[in-house]
Order: sequence, then structure tokens, then C-alpha cells
Amino acid sequence: MKRTYTMRARAQAADETRRRVLDAAVRLLGSRLRSDIRLEDVAAEAGVSVPTVLRAYGSRARLIELALEKVLEGIGAELRQPEPGDVPGSVSAWFDHYEKYGDAVVRNLADEADPAVAPIVQIGRTRHRRHVERQLGPRLDAVPEERRAMVVDALVCACDVYTWKLLRRDMGRSRTEAEATMALMIESLLGGV
Repeated sequence: MKRTYTMRARAQAADETRRRVLDAAVRLLGSRLRSDIRLEDVAAEAGVSVPTVLRAYGSRARLIELALEKVLEGIGAELRQPEPGDVPGSVSAWFDHYEKYGDAVVRNLADEADPAVAPIVQIGRTRHRRHVERQLGPRLDAVPEERRAMVVDALVCACDVYTWKLLRRDMGRSRTEAEATMALMIESLLGGV
């Protein structure tokens, strides 16, 4: 009986260590470029050694891949909270995301030539467009079919991380002012069709 308990306790401890390591990698992805995350950083953040990280995940690449999947799952869930068609709610969700990850996303975009970063940037672009289409789709019903792709392109630009960066970082607007500006752009595009 004692041996079974010991094995179960070890398995639980190993699972807890794996969770701490993955959570550490997720936190680091929120603030750094993927290429800047070293195993030493993850180990220190998780309170374990580098060999422990490698035993848990096999390689840095696998750990970062799993951490990115977890980040993307969380982002998707957050961005889908507002009802489709709810412009203020959607803008607020985008800003929640950009305030949390925007600076790291902009750094990734600047480092897009790096083969390790390019796939992440492409995933982000694809998901952003899909999210814009989902969130603003009900408001696109009145748009003539021949103009829809152009209007969606304009909405993707209006809701982009660079728009957030221009308003919040470059122009120094408060979040309230920046959200109102993005909502104005969206409503202008939707009202002008």
C-alpha cells in the first residue's frame, strides 16, 4: 500500500512541476519575444532546474509550442466573450488583449523575418481577421457583397494592434479615449456602407 501511495505522490508532484513550468512559459510569452525566452528563464520562473524543464517537456521548442497553444486558447476565449455585433464590447475585449499582450505582439511583428517568429505572426493575423469577421459579422449583413471584402479589410485595420499602439503608445491617449476612437472608426466604416 505504501508503494502505491509513494508512486501516486510522485506522479502528482511531477504533474504539478509540469504545470508550473508550462505556466511559467506562458507568463514569459506574454512579455517577451518567443526567441528571447531561454530555458534558464523558464526554470527560474517555475522554481526548478533546467534539467527538470527538459525532463518535463523534452525540448525548448516543445515547451514553447505548448505554451503558445495555451496562450492562444486563453486569448480566443477572452475575445469571444462579447456577443457578435456588440461593437463597444468587442472593442473592450480587443483592448483587454492589447493591454496585456500588445507590446509583445508588436515586438513579434518587428521580428517577423525570424523563421521562428513568422508562423506565430501568421497565426495571429489569421485569428485576428476571423475574430473581426465573427464579432462584426452581424453588422456586415447590410454591406453589398461586392464591397464586403474591402469593408472587412478596413475593419481588420481599424481593430488592429497597430491602431492600439498608435493611440495608446504613440499618441498617449487614455484607454477610454483610445477605445472611443476605435469604436468611432468601426461605426464609421459600418455606417458608411
